[in-house]
Amino acid sequence: MTVMKTLTVDLADRSYPIFIGQSLINQSELFAPYIKGKQVMIVTNTTVAPLYLDQVKSALTEYDVDEVILPDGEEFKNLETLNLIFNALLEKRHNRTTTLIALGGGVVGDMTGFAASCYQRGVDFIQVPTTLLSQVDSSVGGKTAVNHPMGKNMIGAFYQPKCVIADISVLNTLPQRELSAGIAEVVKYGLICNSKFYQWLNVHMEKLASYDADTLATAVELSCLDKAAVVAQDEKEGGIRAILNLGHTFGHAIETNQGYGVWLHGEAVAAGMVMAADMSWRLGNIAQSEVHDLQGLLKRAQLPCVPPKEMSNQDFIDLMQVDKKVLDGKLRLVLLSAIGEAVVTSDFSADTLHQTLAAGEQLGF
Repeated sequence: MTVMKTLTVDLADRSYPIFIGQSLINQSELFAPYIKGKQVMIVTNTTVAPLYLDQVKSALTEYDVDEVILPDGEEFKNLETLNLIFNALLEKRHNRTTTLIALGGGVVGDMTGFAASCYQRGVDFIQVPTTLLSQVDSSVGGKTAVNHPMGKNMIGAFYQPKCVIADISVLNTLPQRELSAGIAEVVKYGLICNSKFYQWLNVHMEKLASYDADTLATAVELSCLDKAAVVAQDEKEGGIRAILNLGHTFGHAIETNQGYGVWLHGEAVAAGMVMAADMSWRLGNIAQSEVHDLQGLLKRAQLPCVPPKEMSNQDFIDLMQVDKKVLDGKLRLVLLSAIGEAVVTSDFSADTLHQTLAAGEQLGF
């Protein structure tokens, strides 16, 4: 794919473009319209910096550029690491006209966005996602946060970027496990709102999982279109946006239980989506064969389809009660009403939930 695609997240005066294409991160004309001052702070991590920091800097020769290089991993997505960004901004005397650039995956994007929302009560930021997961999901929509030992993404803000630059060519350096983790979020869009996309993924999964550039570009574009449409309807998750959390209530419980970073976010979401599908089948919403089809699709992407053996029902229940979708003490889950259609509901019995939690390797049976 040589042609750059531009999508728009339509949020009235806070609308912004998503640029999708090859070799974008060194193109100054993509950055310049979204940087209003002279100061720029690039936030990246120890893995991405040696690969791509210089390329991004080459696009920013007109600006006073500083950088902060964070340790890499979900286990560092906390207030302590966030403070390293504030320290750098203050030490280098960045003012309210500064622009932060998030160069990295979901952790870097979430922390940079949160730092931008707080620094001097709010400065601009640009997302330059370098993982499939961040290109299709976390860089779009303005959810920013850090984790707390008691729960994932519990401290954060809704804060939109000025633009998202999704360069497909940087995915070439992504480890297979990280690529697979991103595919989990891609599959999610097919399940919750786009059955045609789900069918497309069934046909193209091998190409997607083997880094085919055109297939990746299509997957990123279709995922971002789906996400942008949902976010435009419900920016701050008062309603429909919660469907984007399919598999996440179970998945966040797995991540928190196992220790942040032991299971990648996408891996936990994959197992969580199978659990949500299993529960949807037990409630009579989808066919048993559709649960098995999902398991087959995720296995082709080298993703886990069952939660950790050692997690008990009670482990799940305790952690799921801390979930942001719990309202007035009532657990709400994103379940499927059909393939390509999701619903946020608390309309299920404790018994059904316990059957799913106890199923383990027998999910879907």
